[in-house]
Amino acid sequence: MAVKPSLLASMQPRVAFGGIGIESSTYSRIRARMQDFSVLSGTALTESQRFAFLKKYAVPFLPTTVAAATPGGPVDRATYAAIKQQFLDGLKALLPLDGLFLPMHGAMFVDGMQDAEGDWMEAARKVVGPDCLLSASYDLHGNVSKRVIDNIDMLSAFRTAPHIDREETMQRACAMLLHCLEQHIRPTLVWAPIPVLMPGERSSTTWQPGERLWAQLPKLNEEPGILDVSMLVGYVWADEPRSTACAVVTGTAVASEKKIALSLAQQYWDARREFQFGTETGTIDECIEKAMKAKTQPAILADSGDNPTGGGTSDRAEVLQELLRLKAKNVVFAGITDRPAADKCYAAGVGATLRLSIGATLDPLGSTPVHAVAKVVFLLPAKDEMDREAVVQIEGVTLVLCAKRRPYHDIVDFTRLGLQPQYFKIIVVKSGYLSPELAPIANPSLMALSDGSINQDIVHLPPNKYRVPSYPFVEDLTFTPKAFVSARAPA
Repeated sequence: MAVKPSLLASMQPRVAFGGIGIESSTYSRIRARMQDFSVLSGTALTESQRFAFLKKYAVPFLPTTVAAATPGGPVDRATYAAIKQQFLDGLKALLPLDGLFLPMHGAMFVDGMQDAEGDWMEAARKVVGPDCLLSASYDLHGNVSKRVIDNIDMLSAFRTAPHIDREETMQRACAMLLHCLEQHIRPTLVWAPIPVLMPGERSSTTWQPGERLWAQLPKLNEEPGILDVSMLVGYVWADEPRSTACAVVTGTAVASEKKIALSLAQQYWDARREFQFGTETGTIDECIEKAMKAKTQPAILADSGDNPTGGGTSDRAEVLQELLRLKAKNVVFAGITDRPAADKCYAAGVGATLRLSIGATLDPLGSTPVHAVAKVVFLLPAKDEMDREAVVQIEGVTLVLCAKRRPYHDIVDFTRLGLQPQYFKIIVVKSGYLSPELAPIANPSLMALSDGSINQDIVHLPPNKYRVPSYPFVEDLTFTPKAFVSARAPA
């Protein structure tokens, strides 16, 4: 059923929104704390560009709290508790509510807690009561659980990787919510877990089998009694029972929902051995040597194991070490997170030459720093010391040092530092699959299977305590899909 934004004419319902989003690698030793989150509430949340689309609806969406952080390690328990309490206090102040939109990610892990999103949603349900409709938006790499399904009424997940449909997904979740409120519908969720785990780099929707699997979802959305069809890859770098792929269907026709969920689960399972990297891969040395020998440029080399947008610490310097050892020239590397090194550059000033220890500052046990003589060539003006970014020259490598973890996935991330990436022979980014802006200029594209807290060599990850048996960790696993109906299904 195609759902369009509603214009509710009479007796406007009271609808709130709020949520939390972060990807948390349980293999990381760093912790996400309050300073790592952007926490918005009240007017600041209403006016944020991320939720500008809500203003087009006739029904006002009342703000509670939305917290978001760059992916990383597990969330500090006290930090989570404080953000959750702020969200719940905001909900209580807005009661009674008819609807609640939950913009989530789905791959959060909190110290000492299993199923953090389930905890958040269950707490929200207790506040708003059984009659309020809850609609959630999820990342493609979110993990779903029975606790999640039993506490919400509808869910919509991204359908693209790289993610270019974030706002479209949130709009589907909100349109469903308003439609159900207008029509006095309580929809039913059907969930089919699939015991397959893949890194996003092997399950992009821009190549097969992801392209064909996700391409069918919009058409399924148009079937009678169907409000939304989602299929999720899950998040592989979390040791949790809920870490699996799955199909989730929202609708009013449970038999049709089950049929779709079971079909998608079976298709995904049947395609499990097709999931492969969509770009050329190799060791760090192999990728650097191929980039150096390439007749075309720029070669873009992704340091995949330390990608901050997947949960990497972003402070590992092995790729820099090998670039220097192999004497690579005309290289731009954006970037390595190292606040002490960045601060030293700011203290020295542009034009200064100084000796730096680079890397291994956030997780000193995880890797080894590189010691090198560097010339400071650019300093980004920054009022906050955590926003500092320094560009230094080390032999043939132009390196960006940043005070806090952040990605360099868009062209503007380079140009605002005075760098024109297309003129370098080699571009190094801490990334997995390349962003929609970098991918078109990669010539060639190479992904180094480097070490880190989101190591792509998933079958050799450290031993897990809680992950359910799944492919490819259990090669000969057998599977028959089952569909589970939400406990909130109308009697």
